[in-house]
Amino acid sequence: MNKNYLNMSHYKRIAVKVGSNVLTRSDGTLNITRISALVDQIRELYRKGISVILISSGAVASGRSEIKPDKNLDDVSSRQLFAAVGQAKLINKYYEFFREHNIPCGQVLTMKENFVRRRNYLNQKRCMEVMLDNGVIPIVNENDTVAITELMFTDNDELSGLIAIMMGVDMLIILSNVNGIYDGDLFSNSSKVIREIKRDNKSLSTYIQESKSQFGRGGMVTKCKIAQQVADEGIAVVIANGLKDNILIDIIEDNKKVVCTRFIPAEKSR
Repeated sequence: MNKNYLNMSHYKRIAVKVGSNVLTRSDGTLNITRISALVDQIRELYRKGISVILISSGAVASGRSEIKPDKNLDDVSSRQLFAAVGQAKLINKYYEFFREHNIPCGQVLTMKENFVRRRNYLNQKRCMEVMLDNGVIPIVNENDTVAITELMFTDNDELSGLIAIMMGVDMLIILSNVNGIYDGDLFSNSSKVIREIKRDNKSLSTYIQESKSQFGRGGMVTKCKIAQQVADEGIAVVIANGLKDNILIDIIEDNKKVVCTRFIPAEKSR
């Protein structure tokens, strides 16, 4: 077990994945207040000397609320349309909010094949390293305008795990609309959040709910699978509620009042 995983000074670079249900309202429109609060928290981490990579969902959901197609489209065509419109809208909001804090941000759109082809992998890694070295916050999303169904990520949880490993972050924080992984039915009053998951835990499959979010593609099963894979690489992982105020700061500062699920990372090889 990595004994430094709760030491705040240990974290110099983190990845934050934020889901569609955190960034959008029930009608699919962007939750501007929540996005602004997220940027404010990243600014605080930025000032503490912590580099942040933001993996942000919300483009397709945002585009769906912005445009109504004139004719029926198949799933791929409609996703491409909504992503093209929604991604522009989403990145513009991030740009405006980060600019208020004099923090530059940049957009990185990627596809699953970029993690398979070595040249593509190294090129996107180099791009993001240059951004971080120059104080620019990478905002990463899947390029849904060109991705086709069989070549898409399961969801942005999978993407965030690949980014976390590629960039060698110290922690991956996955922000959802629930507090973490529960030891029973999410809607049962008797269920409680599992606060810490060790690497040898084999019984999680009996707890995790199969339900997916309203606007996202994945669910808690995917989150847990990705989290365990990332933790096995020596990276701390936290699944937490992105709708809670100041959640990022509380996680980094190890506020004992924060209800979330932490995956204990393996020792990194030297």
